[in-house]
Amino acid sequence: MHRLQLHYTLSRDASPASVRNPLIDLLQAVSSQGSISGGARALGLSYRHVWGELKRWEKELGNELLVWEKGQSARLTDFANKLMWAERQAQARLAPQIDALRAELERSYALAFDDTVHVVTLYASHDDALSRLREFALKAEDQKLHLDIRFTGSVDAIRALNEGRCVMAGFHTLIDMGKKTGTERTYKPLLQPGLHKIIGFAKRTQGLMVARGNPLGLHSLQDVAQRQARFANRSLGSGTRVVLDDLLAQAGLSVAQLNGTNRGEPSHAAVANAVAAGQSDAALGIEAAAVSAGLDFVPLTQERYHLVCLKSALTQPGIVQLMQLLRSPPWQHTVATIAGYTPVQSGEVLAMRRVLPWWRFMPRNMKHVLPA
Repeated sequence: MHRLQLHYTLSRDASPASVRNPLIDLLQAVSSQGSISGGARALGLSYRHVWGELKRWEKELGNELLVWEKGQSARLTDFANKLMWAERQAQARLAPQIDALRAELERSYALAFDDTVHVVTLYASHDDALSRLREFALKAEDQKLHLDIRFTGSVDAIRALNEGRCVMAGFHTLIDMGKKTGTERTYKPLLQPGLHKIIGFAKRTQGLMVARGNPLGLHSLQDVAQRQARFANRSLGSGTRVVLDDLLAQAGLSVAQLNGTNRGEPSHAAVANAVAAGQSDAALGIEAAAVSAGLDFVPLTQERYHLVCLKSALTQPGIVQLMQLLRSPPWQHTVATIAGYTPVQSGEVLAMRRVLPWWRFMPRNMKHVLPA
């Protein structure tokens, strides 16, 4: 059993969060370039260094990494290919946790190095635009705003807000949803008009993520059910799991009719990777994740991603700065460049009754005219 050690570095650069091992980079470079010398050039390293590192790793791991045949192109062993596969699997599944870990470290250092930085702790359903927003806020020269984002399911995010573990939550719902839906049953007990305030963020597209060329010809959830395509599902409590239930109900289907819904993945990236790796035939997710994984995408529906906070938090400096940032043209342009995203009323405080039309308010003087 080989043990892992994790390390982090301090830097002024707002680079993406990652947990990587240099061996994987070496293998990727040699594999893509077809030779040790080509891989070394691609990495900006010397042939001697790369050759020595590969030999060192073979000794460390007790397995050969390259098929060493004189005069032949460098070729990875089955073990090396499995190492790269394991890395891709782990990166896709753990991306939200890696982001959360870095956010926790950055929050501590933000407070340690600059006590004028405003920190907004946000629990949210996994979303590519939110990850981009965190980087955008760090680079904004006129802002001193740090977004401490913890990715979790939509339900857990709102519960965290109500329990005081964060000052803002992120969740998403279908556009033009009706009443008596799974979405209403899930979120209505957690949100209260007058106590909570919705802040606009973005509109995004959800659909089927399928292999290149869509070999099974999947264009709807009915197709997925009828052809018993292997389906990669999201975890219970995630917003996309709630969306799936409502889409199935609209199509007259039950979750039991899908093949593979007993197992849940933690993020859009994880289900996309399951399809890309050939472990599943389809998954419901956002277009940005499909594009990132090199998959085809079949749009099914549009939804709005909401931010929500307590009314009392609207005047907090961090929330005020965040809303200003969301309303800025540079940020809205950034959102528009993400596949499947459109900025919609970004940074605006919205009436919950209009965005989530589940409550029917009635003037007190009208109650007595209604039948008992």
